[in-house]
Amino acid sequence: MKFLLVAVNAKYIHSNLGVYSLKAWADRRKAAGHIPGSFVEIGEYTINHQTDGILQDIYKKKPDFVGFSCYIWNIQYVRQLVRNLARVLPGTVIWLGGPEVSYDAQKVMEEEPAVTGVMVGEGEETFGELAEYYDALERMEQRNMEDIRGIVFRNPEGGVTVSRRRPLLSMDSIPFPYSRLEGLENRIIYYESSRGCPYFCTYCLSSLHAPEGERGEKAVRFRSLSLVKEELSFFLENKVPQVKFVDRTFNCNKKHCLEIWRYLQEHDNGVTNFHFEISADLLGEEQLDVLRQMRPGLVQLEIGVQTANPETIREIRRETDLERLERAVERIRSFGNIHQHLDLIAGLPCENFESFCCSFDRVYRMRPDQLQLGFLKVLKGSYMAGMGEEYGLVYHEEPPYEVLFTRWLDYGQVLRLKAVEEMVEVYYNSGQFQNTLREMDRYWKSPCAMFEAIGAYYESRGMNRINHSRLARYEILHDFLEEREPEHMGIYRDLLVFDLYLRENVKSRPKFAADQGVYKAVIRDFFIQEHENPRYLRGYEGYDSRQMAHMAHVEVMGDGRIVLFDYKNRNPLNYNARTAEIGRLEHG
Repeated sequence: MKFLLVAVNAKYIHSNLGVYSLKAWADRRKAAGHIPGSFVEIGEYTINHQTDGILQDIYKKKPDFVGFSCYIWNIQYVRQLVRNLARVLPGTVIWLGGPEVSYDAQKVMEEEPAVTGVMVGEGEETFGELAEYYDALERMEQRNMEDIRGIVFRNPEGGVTVSRRRPLLSMDSIPFPYSRLEGLENRIIYYESSRGCPYFCTYCLSSLHAPEGERGEKAVRFRSLSLVKEELSFFLENKVPQVKFVDRTFNCNKKHCLEIWRYLQEHDNGVTNFHFEISADLLGEEQLDVLRQMRPGLVQLEIGVQTANPETIREIRRETDLERLERAVERIRSFGNIHQHLDLIAGLPCENFESFCCSFDRVYRMRPDQLQLGFLKVLKGSYMAGMGEEYGLVYHEEPPYEVLFTRWLDYGQVLRLKAVEEMVEVYYNSGQFQNTLREMDRYWKSPCAMFEAIGAYYESRGMNRINHSRLARYEILHDFLEEREPEHMGIYRDLLVFDLYLRENVKSRPKFAADQGVYKAVIRDFFIQEHENPRYLRGYEGYDSRQMAHMAHVEVMGDGRIVLFDYKNRNPLNYNARTAEIGRLEHG
């Protein structure tokens, strides 16, 4: 019997840990002789594929059983695939699993008559038993599907049966899902060393399956450190570009966190990057000391701040020491070796527009490498969904169930924050305007208001919802500043040009950049001198002065400074060129 596990990912670079874990469990059962006549295959696609193309590929594989992994970003695609798959392969058994169908599995069964059943909760053991059931059925052996825990299925009478809840698995019982890496080249590899969450945030589903009465670290199950280290060595030996830990609060257990970070620091291969989601306010001196010693780019940290409003923090049942979090973020930033990604959520209870802007400004001034402004998603089964009426919470009925407005935040204000989000992505998270934004911040009391003003400028000129080139983004920001702060334009022009060349040796120049033709001889003489007697451009041996001039860039700024941009020697953390002031011209 042929089993096909289907993942429809948000992007090509992503992979789906769930289907790999289910396959690993079934492969182990097959090796033990429990499903002798069957094999399991994985089909990974993205939401950018046409559903018809996915359908064709599944049809050509001719599976007997198809299991779809369901999330808020792909459920609409999956439902469409299910309906059409039942038409083109009417004999194929179709099962669903994942967070988007676990909560209301019976409703899903009613809405999707082609679905045979839904796997609820953790799926490894459940899928293994389903595979054994269908394998035995093919060999004419009688089994009772109701004996399989953790499923909702269509019974012979046409009704829906809910089996008993499946107990949570021991983390050490789950086989390592990546015995081979074929097909995962240049993609993010997802890995888990724990399951569960120590917190009970009202908008999240992560802690709902914690054993009753258990909070904090007791709600989290950890994989043995000996196993984790063995599996991390596999990634290191294979020089995987990035491994993303899906642990909800990786550093909630100090010993577990420290041992893994120390292992990575001691066994660093110089290539692999590891991503962790942490609570920065839980970091102690030992953890900070290990982070300080790491190679630039070895790890990156995602820190969910979500809000700086104390009333909101209490209402969403979150535990955050903001002052300690700020100190930890500042300490890590001072190390200069770790990318920090800080998250905010708009639309939370008790947070109005002004309050959210205060939260934004506070996080912005922590100077993260990325500031993710997200909007509340009201997940089925969450406490937040149950409080919808009290909060005046109105959200999209379709996935991803994003907030439209609340008692505290009207739809017009949500749209204003949407404009802020877009401008933050373009001008802050791109990392391409760092020095210009830092100067702008001196003249704006509120960073949130600054980004809102840029967004309003785009909208007033009909430039929003248009894909602009990188060069155009610089020119638009220049024109915005020229209108708003004409007295500072001399500084801003230099900073915009500096930021432009800091990341890339562009061939086209923005319209506001000064003509460098008059400095042609100065620039040519610099590269000739560097070729004959290198002082600034070491590592360019073997190249003549003309080649060096193409590989690096020299810009004479408006204030007379002569700045070198060395692209052969970049910052490993942000990929910025090394810069040096190599002289100064006196104008006039």
